[in-house]
Amino acid sequence: NEKSDIYNNVIYPKTGSYLPCFGMDLMGFFEQKVIIVFDFQHPVEKFLFSLPNLPKAEKDYRFFEMGNHFSENIFVRYCTFDEVDNYLPEFRQYLEFYRKIIDEAQPIGPTDVECYKDFDTYMKKLDPILGYMSSRFGKENANRMMDEFFFPYAE
Repeated sequence: NEKSDIYNNVIYPKTGSYLPCFGMDLMGFFEQKVIIVFDFQHPVEKFLFSLPNLPKAEKDYRFFEMGNHFSENIFVRYCTFDEVDNYLPEFRQYLEFYRKIIDEAQPIGPTDVECYKDFDTYMKKLDPILGYMSSRFGKENANRMMDEFFFPYAE
């Protein structure tokens, strides 16, 4: 019995100061193939966001173009279901850095979603999940989930 679990999360901060989003993917395709990704995803295209004190990406990744919405600090790991918890310390570290970014900037007021339109449009074209979801849920349902849930600001 094939089992897959996909958890995709993007935190869009209230903005006006163009703060990065925090993105996290946990994709379990089968027991021996799990992909973990977390990163600070900047809404501005061709903006290289980087934080000192966090690891830099180990290599170039197929779907994650550093400097084009993805930071130099993108964290990507391949593991098994049983190894996922091994990466909780790194996830906690990234989340704590993100909380500091938000706390220092103190974004207030209404959320300006205009800056996320380019980001979501780019991500919708790039993200490989559409093909996977189409095969699992049908093309119409997959497109609706992409538009309404995964990338709601895409044009």
